[in-house]
Amino acid sequence: MGIIEAFILGIVQGLTEFLPVSSSGHIELGKAVLGTEDIGIDFTVLVHVATALASVLVFRHSIQELLLGMLKMRYNESWEYSLKLLISSIPVAIVGLFFKDEVEALFQGRLPLVGSMLLVTAVLLFLTTLITRTGKSIGWHHAIIIGIAQMFAVMPGISRSGATIATALLMQIDRHKAAKFSFLMVLIPIFGQALLDSIDIYHDPQLWSLGLGVSLAGFTAAFLSGLFACTAMLKIVQRGKLYYFSIYCVIVGLVAIFA
Repeated sequence: MGIIEAFILGIVQGLTEFLPVSSSGHIELGKAVLGTEDIGIDFTVLVHVATALASVLVFRHSIQELLLGMLKMRYNESWEYSLKLLISSIPVAIVGLFFKDEVEALFQGRLPLVGSMLLVTAVLLFLTTLITRTGKSIGWHHAIIIGIAQMFAVMPGISRSGATIATALLMQIDRHKAAKFSFLMVLIPIFGQALLDSIDIYHDPQLWSLGLGVSLAGFTAAFLSGLFACTAMLKIVQRGKLYYFSIYCVIVGLVAIFA
């Protein structure tokens, strides 16, 4: 992988991690367009950590508030919210730990599968147009259901942010709270998977084959584009404009299926 390819795929990852159009699906499409071979564990770790750090920066005040609240060492709203985030990550953690090989097999240039799942994402996003009322806070059962939605988003083409935010909105969760929970809940599995992958790389250094230039290009592109997309997505959700991306997913999904 060259610097230009790393930069382009970094931008794709950063934008589509937060915009509801599926980062995994667009990475597969990007690989096909660029003619890039299978992306290694090194690049995957790099760009996912970059986008996670972008989310941390955007929600730094909320994260700081949670941490300070938890330091009081008594059960309070901070502990409750953090536990809900943890519970929401359990379904995808189970899939990642026990079905890793099966999931990785889906990321082998199967563009018709990507296209089909993009159509599923389009349906989810379109359903948000039927919402007539929001304003609820996230309860324990909401956290579990949103976590299950995130689990299904391991499929290439199903948007993680789209699935989780749409699911929350369909349960009449407040728009800002839905987006915030969606972007914070992903930090646990991303950093958890990055830790596991880093251990694998430590035991087998050959798994890290990226040069310094390629690493910097991919990380910088993913971080900056992720920062932009995360900020923009908060405004999009607040304005109830997710259905715009439904149209986009239909178009790209059909192209992927029939191209």
